[in-house]
Amino acid sequence: MQRILIIAGVAAAAILLILANSLYIVPIDQQAIVTRFGQAQYTVNATEAGMTQSVPMPNAGPGLHLKLPLVDDVRFYDKRNLGYDLDAAEIIANDQQRLNVDAIARWRIKNPLQFFRAASTETNGRAQLGQRFTAALRGELGKVSQPDIIAGQRATLMQRVRAALQAQMNTLGVEIIDVRIRKADLPEANTQRVYERMKSQLQQKVSQYNAEGEGLFASITAEADANARVIIAEAEQQAQRLRGEGDAERNRVYASAYNKDPEFFSFYRSLEAYDRSIKQGTPFVLSPDSDFFKYFGDSDGR
Repeated sequence: MQRILIIAGVAAAAILLILANSLYIVPIDQQAIVTRFGQAQYTVNATEAGMTQSVPMPNAGPGLHLKLPLVDDVRFYDKRNLGYDLDAAEIIANDQQRLNVDAIARWRIKNPLQFFRAASTETNGRAQLGQRFTAALRGELGKVSQPDIIAGQRATLMQRVRAALQAQMNTLGVEIIDVRIRKADLPEANTQRVYERMKSQLQQKVSQYNAEGEGLFASITAEADANARVIIAEAEQQAQRLRGEGDAERNRVYASAYNKDPEFFSFYRSLEAYDRSIKQGTPFVLSPDSDFFKYFGDSDGR
């Protein structure tokens, strides 16, 4: 009886082992290839099968599946869109300028059968993607000048790089969804020279602007001085004319007053002379009978 139990236990264990080796689960975000002695037999939940199923598949989608135990093996690949961050690659532009380009790509395994035959594992596939990505960047960016890479034709260049990379990745069953340049910088060795060149160009512009400013200042100053001299000369001329007219008017008034009453006019002019000349503490050395004091002794001036 004990022997029968042992045999039954061994048989049950063997059956469980066979069942365990016969079942596998394909997640919804994965795709699988079933291989037999290293040869691909069929794909499960694949984006693009790329081959005729050699074994009828009641359920080719995700979930639980059967395979031949101890004979078949299952290779899983990611079905989602994947990212690849390329290490900074040095490229030489069409104008012989060097740039360190940091780029990324979005890709997915579209045909798992081709991918299995060309790369076997995702690690190998990524390695091949990196090599071909670098080659596509250098090939396409080497056709244009540095300014176009940095800013001028960035979007167009990305489309060209994506197309070139896709052409190289078709043999791997990989679809390139998008390519982007994140950064394009000058190599460290060239950066200082570029800064010095930019500094020199800016200093030249500063010197040019200073010279133009000084010339403009001198021109404006000379014009202002000339205008000032003209205005002053015209003002002096007008002042002389007005003074002449005032003197003429004064003389006319004096002459009119003299003709009306010569004696009073003489008396008035003498008083003005006294007011202008006789100040407090001012000594005079004159003869007492001088005509200057004729109105002091007599209001009639006699």
